[in-house]
Amino acid sequence: MTVLRSLLYHLGFYLSTSVMVLVTLPILPFLGQNGITFIVRTWARWTTFLLLVTAGTRMEVRGLHHLPDGACIVAAQHQSMFETIALIPLLDEPSIVMKEQIRRIPVFGVYTERAGMIAVDRSAGASALRAMTARAREEIAKGRKILIFPEGTRRPPGAPARYQSGIGLVYRRLDVPVVPVALNSGLYWPRNSFMRYPGTIVVEVLPPIEPGLDVKAFQSELAARISEASARLIDEAAATDRPPPLPDGLAQPAGRR
Repeated sequence: MTVLRSLLYHLGFYLSTSVMVLVTLPILPFLGQNGITFIVRTWARWTTFLLLVTAGTRMEVRGLHHLPDGACIVAAQHQSMFETIALIPLLDEPSIVMKEQIRRIPVFGVYTERAGMIAVDRSAGASALRAMTARAREEIAKGRKILIFPEGTRRPPGAPARYQSGIGLVYRRLDVPVVPVALNSGLYWPRNSFMRYPGTIVVEVLPPIEPGLDVKAFQSELAARISEASARLIDEAAATDRPPPLPDGLAQPAGRR
């Protein structure tokens, strides 16, 4: 049954995404950033709803009151593609830091450019970090929230955090609060997997880390807050939804030991 529901999700996702692109493509040259953002936000909401009705995977959001009204950096844990989609409507009009390769995808890349996303060429080293910071400063000046995944790539739930240096640089130079976000999406939408499992993906927005810390202290605080919250969410899921077990070698929640 889970395989069938996963198949239905994938069919619905690719079909609806293709329809959205084909329908909106003729008007794309006439749309400004607000119009593009509206389309992307609508697509993200539909995708989250589709996941619920096909795979039985719902989303619960906690702690939204921790988000400042104005500009800030949102540093989210990265376990699956789910959060790159589902967080867009929650943050209203975020500028997402993403890989340069995504910007090069035909048609889809145009949407990301017009929506003011921030593409990073990881192969460029230090110059890429400087360029990312400069672009982030431009979007912060507009009052936008910057969504960044400080681990840089998807990590399975329960895996030790490996934060890239870029988040510390952005924190130090932009002088705005950083809002950590923990989640458990990898339990129900495993990375590099066809399967989508029923249950509740919890997205928890944590209290912001205010400007003023040195980079080392900031990164330590960020890692501690997200790791603690993530472990709690995994334990909670084990006691309620009974999702598939974590991969071998990862810390198993108390409910599964």
